[in-house]
Amino acid sequence: MTIKAVVFDAYGTLYDIQSVASVTEDAFPGYGEIITQVWRIKQLEYSWLRSLMGRYRDFSAVTRESLIYTLRCLGLTYDEAAFESIMEKYLHLDLYPDALSSLAAMKDRKLAILSNGSPDMLNPLVRNTGLDRVLDATISVDANKIFKPSPDAYTLIESTLNVPPSVVLFISSNPWDVCGAKSFGLNVAWIERVTPEAMALACVESEVLPPLTMFKAIRTQMDELGFEPDHRIRALAELPALVSQRS
Repeated sequence: MTIKAVVFDAYGTLYDIQSVASVTEDAFPGYGEIITQVWRIKQLEYSWLRSLMGRYRDFSAVTRESLIYTLRCLGLTYDEAAFESIMEKYLHLDLYPDALSSLAAMKDRKLAILSNGSPDMLNPLVRNTGLDRVLDATISVDANKIFKPSPDAYTLIESTLNVPPSVVLFISSNPWDVCGAKSFGLNVAWIERVTPEAMALACVESEVLPPLTMFKAIRTQMDELGFEPDHRIRALAELPALVSQRS
């Protein structure tokens, strides 16, 4: 089947979520790494919990709530200026170095983002990083008021781009998102940025696992949910060749 649309997750896939560590470390010296990891874990957890509870709040609110949790549980005091400077980084996350060139190489297909991010987070981020020049659509789950991996989130691809799931290639580095998209019926490519071999090496090199290693163990390895991606790649730069094979 020909691939007519390539749809990307945003956070962790096109954008390096760990780039917030630069501002968390500036605000709280010595705590930057653990803040970044706990914050991301709770951010995702809150999105899933709110979906299950039927108590939706948009991703901007979820992100704020999870940062408040993180700073409280680490016993860190802060003022409003410090808090807002950390939140502001979400509008200026670093693109992965191969993101813009990879998308530009696939401009003959429909290109879009489908993200849990709220429009007030996603739209400035896309503009600030120049992706608005290559994307056909930036789709937020906020339209359906439920987070991925709910099937209701993935339906937004077809309703926005007017293409059925069978001709869509969905790209994510988040294993839970890969499983959700595959369960829904999309063609899926997983960006496996952290291999089991790299995980094993990190574990034997340290007697005490650092926060980043624990985060990678929890959030970057393929989940045991009965769904596997159609393709495994290591970087966005591999995508144009993969998509060209599905012409």
